[in-house]
Amino acid sequence: MRVVMFYSEVESFNFFTDQLSGELTARGHEVFILDSVNPLGSAGHSYGDFAQFLSRGVQGVICFDGWGLRDDFFIEIWNKYQAKAVDILMDHPLRFHPALEKHPEHYYLFCCDRNHVEYVKKYFANQVPFVEFMPHAGVLPSPGAPVIPFEKRKYDLLFTGTYYRPQDKFEELKQVFTENSDLYRFYQAMYGHFLENSNVTTEQAVLDILEQFGWTVPDETLRNLLRCSEYVDWAIRMHQREQVVKVLADHGFELYLLGRGWENHPSIHCSNVHRIDDRIPYGQTLSYMANAKINLNVMPWFKAGTHDRIFNILLQHSLPLTDSSSWIDENFTDGVDIGLYDLKALDQLPEITRRLLSEPARTEAMIQRGYEKVAERFTWKQCAEQVLKVFSRENG
Repeated sequence: MRVVMFYSEVESFNFFTDQLSGELTARGHEVFILDSVNPLGSAGHSYGDFAQFLSRGVQGVICFDGWGLRDDFFIEIWNKYQAKAVDILMDHPLRFHPALEKHPEHYYLFCCDRNHVEYVKKYFANQVPFVEFMPHAGVLPSPGAPVIPFEKRKYDLLFTGTYYRPQDKFEELKQVFTENSDLYRFYQAMYGHFLENSNVTTEQAVLDILEQFGWTVPDETLRNLLRCSEYVDWAIRMHQREQVVKVLADHGFELYLLGRGWENHPSIHCSNVHRIDDRIPYGQTLSYMANAKINLNVMPWFKAGTHDRIFNILLQHSLPLTDSSSWIDENFTDGVDIGLYDLKALDQLPEITRRLLSEPARTEAMIQRGYEKVAERFTWKQCAEQVLKVFSRENG
């Protein structure tokens, strides 16, 4: 098959594109990657190269988060060639309503959370005839790559990811609603609901606050309320990241932070909290993960989903210490092949962490079992296989 993919302004997606492209080309498919950020000057990935590739036809297009499928320019091209358009969402579909409403004729959507699949079926059944769950994917290390001995690793605890002040993310709502408006109060109530109940999904929180306010709204208004809840979704994610780091910092753990924005964290001035770097390319974070005994994770409010950080941590022979989801509970076992904590019981997190660090033999055995599971089931190989099943389907 002849397939088009994209480089975009999201650096991590470009890394994912290279991983998936490599899997497809290894199976004999032809893949062209268009640099949509610099389409005139990117050698081998320009519009000129794109036109030349199209001149011989194209059967498939693959993107992340709708990049390359929403614009009329591209939609016309994919429809002209009757290409199958595969959209792999790395986040909640509430952020991508425009792509769900307007896309190529043969559109296939993958979501990283089973609740997200149901969300699309519920609110976009007419626009999206095919939606399926696809776990995130991890990157297998090179064959024979050395593993840093557990006791010699540089970092006891590492968190790799971005941090923003929760209130700053919430107050971005003021770009949309005035502070004294009913809708601003609606989302304030929704944020409070999240703070009291870490199990509720974003969709359910919107429905709960509608009931609390006694509002009955038409379907289109409901979809708009869900779309604008992105600000609250961001705020609660950052609140939980803040709390996890703070409780460990307060208990004296040597904690290392890699990513943008951590200079704003309340614990950043603690002597046991160390900021490694602001932001580095996605692929380079893997070597940092490999040099940590434990890598922290906080799920991005995916209550029935996955996260690539968990898979990559295990494939780098480290232990993920994370909150859970129903999917994680079905596929991993706390204390066997993963370390879990509860957002509702963060007071227990220090003792969980202390035990994992003080029992290296047990922790290393957990890592090995987790590594074997992920290497077999949750890499870009499995992602490619799931996409190819879509390409083998009849159109319609």
